[in-house]
Amino acid sequence: MPSFNDYPHIFTPIKIRNLELKNRLIFSPVVSGHAGVVDGQVTEALVQFLGAQARSGVGMVTIGASPVDQGRARDFFGSLSVCRDEDIPGLHRLAEEVHRYGAAISCEILHAGRIAQPNALAGRKAWVPWLAPDMDPDLFEEITEEQMDEVIDLFCKAAVRLRDADFDMVLIHGAHGNLVSAFFSPLTNQRTDEYGGTFENRMRFPLKLVKAVREAVGDHMAIDFRISQNEYVEGGTTLEDVITFLKAASPYIDDAHLSGGWIFDPVYVKYMMPGYPQERCLNIPRTAIVHEQLDIPVTCVGNIPDIATAERILAEGKADIVAMARNILADMDFVNKAYRGEPETIRPCLRCIECASRPAKGGGVRCSVNPQLGRELYYRTIPKAETPKKIVIIGGGPAGMMAAQTARKRGHEVVLFERAETLGGRLREASVLFCKSDHHARYLEWTAKETLSCGADVRLGVEATPEIVMAENPDEVIVACGAEFVIPPIPGVDRENVITVTDADLKLKPAGKSVAIVGGGISALECGIQLAREGHDVSVIDVLPEDKLWREVMNELRSGLIELRDRYGVRLIDEARVKEIGEGSLTFTRAGEESIIPADTVVLACGLRPNRAVIDAFREMMPQVTVAGDARKVGNIFSANHDAFNVAVEI
Repeated sequence: MPSFNDYPHIFTPIKIRNLELKNRLIFSPVVSGHAGVVDGQVTEALVQFLGAQARSGVGMVTIGASPVDQGRARDFFGSLSVCRDEDIPGLHRLAEEVHRYGAAISCEILHAGRIAQPNALAGRKAWVPWLAPDMDPDLFEEITEEQMDEVIDLFCKAAVRLRDADFDMVLIHGAHGNLVSAFFSPLTNQRTDEYGGTFENRMRFPLKLVKAVREAVGDHMAIDFRISQNEYVEGGTTLEDVITFLKAASPYIDDAHLSGGWIFDPVYVKYMMPGYPQERCLNIPRTAIVHEQLDIPVTCVGNIPDIATAERILAEGKADIVAMARNILADMDFVNKAYRGEPETIRPCLRCIECASRPAKGGGVRCSVNPQLGRELYYRTIPKAETPKKIVIIGGGPAGMMAAQTARKRGHEVVLFERAETLGGRLREASVLFCKSDHHARYLEWTAKETLSCGADVRLGVEATPEIVMAENPDEVIVACGAEFVIPPIPGVDRENVITVTDADLKLKPAGKSVAIVGGGISALECGIQLAREGHDVSVIDVLPEDKLWREVMNELRSGLIELRDRYGVRLIDEARVKEIGEGSLTFTRAGEESIIPADTVVLACGLRPNRAVIDAFREMMPQVTVAGDARKVGNIFSANHDAFNVAVEI
């Protein structure tokens, strides 16, 4: 069995100014949405959330995107306030909670600039380095030198408050397009004074800022600086610019935190938090170049899939510290498991970005595969049931497996029926797609193994009927049998060349050279990308316009999938209705015109719906029947896992 010696670089302490981290894995900045919505005050939920991250075993926990001004500088609801002296007692509580688990604590402070929340501005204009011709002068104004000094003063006061509250480090956010980072790029800074023009001028304000913060906090606090090592947009800040600034700033900062992306365009925002469609470790090549040029530690971040990859990055000298968030959100014992030599027990992250979707809308952070995440106030541990019961679960997909694992942790006796010979449900088809195969396949393997070893009586290859279920004499029944395909009433839909998206993904039925996918949801798009990558000519047809498709996911994920669609040549036919499926063809109407395209194979991806007849048959057995997952309401793996957890944790 491996031991922590398999990760010697991770578990080697590192000194940053006067701060020593016990290891080189840190929890990267996250806005969890737990602070008070109105004024950003510390809440017990935030204390518990940060405590959970510290218990994971990381060397340092970083609080994300805390504005230096709750009005003009805020870009999230539920972000922490560091703006008032009366915030200091609450900040002390956070530091105390994190420190008691042996981790250091940092806070990312920022001025949102152009991306400030409109409701927080309360009629004021957002400050930007340069008022571009396409920017509304009623919403934005070019910051003056006097206002720059005001912003610097706000940063200094916030940093001092954190220092006085026993924080170990402050992270100055100069990435992604906020006010500080917007000074760097010629795309967002074409000022004609000493703060614009050459890069020497464009970096003048950020350099003045870090120097002032250093003078304000002295040697009693470490300073980190977050910068986009690549904005990924043509004409943006260059790698040479990044290196030039960091060398100039190195007398004042103690670490360079190299992120990526540009928030002003959905094409480039995906690099800020890359999802499963994107390449792994996408920031590392340029980070390694920066690392060679600096004399201060460098922190890397960005789609680092697992603990072994983190170790390899450090071993190869490409960075000094690895920052992760989503891996740790998925398994809050992530680092400890690696230290104990149990990496195979780590619950994998799906890179689905569901964790970021809720804080972006004013909610609390949640995780698709870890329903306890963000709910530590209630579910730090799974409570034992006062009265153990016998529970029968129908279905071995994500919802059924989550229900079984949770019910067993509560001490219940569990019998799970799955008609297939393997666990997984529709997660199996997701796990074979090339863009999901590493994360989703590993999660499927993990959760199936957890289900089989949790103590539940798992009966594979058995289709549950009311008679079979009642023969178990259950106290409670959870119906998690999934959903069935919607088959549209299209002439020709019963032809042999018509298959389902499941058939296509799992290769249960062969696809011809030309493929038409009917339906334009996420499953259709992913299926189309997979088939096109394999050499098929693929068209996706949907009744909705493109700008209304795939809106159920974050922009970061949507733009990543669109990039793959375009890379592999998937043709989208939007605002179209399928009229007929022929032998080797498909007829549709669009804008009043009828067209025919080749279609050796037609893939149906028109959505799912609960099978009411099956569900009602079980509901009629006894009063204690609960429906969960897609069987209750069709959703995704997030809704399936959370729905099942919420049911099982309360039985």
